[in-house]
Amino acid sequence: MADNNVKKWYVVRAVSGQENKVKAYIENEINRLGMGDFISQVLVPTEKVVTVKDGKKIVKDKVYFSGYVMIEANLAGEIPHIIKSISGVIGFLGEVKGGDPVPLRLSEVNRMLGKVDELAVSVDSQSIPFNLGETIKVVDGPFNGFNGTVEKINEEKRKLEVMVKIFGRKTPLELSFMQVEKV
Repeated sequence: MADNNVKKWYVVRAVSGQENKVKAYIENEINRLGMGDFISQVLVPTEKVVTVKDGKKIVKDKVYFSGYVMIEANLAGEIPHIIKSISGVIGFLGEVKGGDPVPLRLSEVNRMLGKVDELAVSVDSQSIPFNLGETIKVVDGPFNGFNGTVEKINEEKRKLEVMVKIFGRKTPLELSFMQVEKV
């Protein structure tokens, strides 16, 4: 018997900001209807965003493509209709009005999935965002609001030595990349 259950990746347009809810709704509905054979993955591409709040590093997952959820599915029979009727789903990307949903090309899928993997890894291996001699502003810690000049860059520790003028005297400070920003 030939396996005609070939799955392709499709992009479902969702209400922006509800991507993860829509993902859960799709998964629940598919499980409830016992159609797991037709949909193998529901994915919300996210990237890790690092912010500093009160001196603490906070890593959050930010939705990479706002308003889109990717599904790997065999859209046979009722499946497209079921997905479209799920709360928060606007429709499929690339569909002609009344036509069939258009699957993503493999290169697009790999690029999107690759991007997701890359982003998951890249938090710690970002390129050095600062240059020697560059003027920066301290955005965290006791010297918040001071401007300084980058004197040294320690890539491994992700720290900068910054020369800051405090009360008219130049003072060297060691700050992490997260505590400063470009002016």
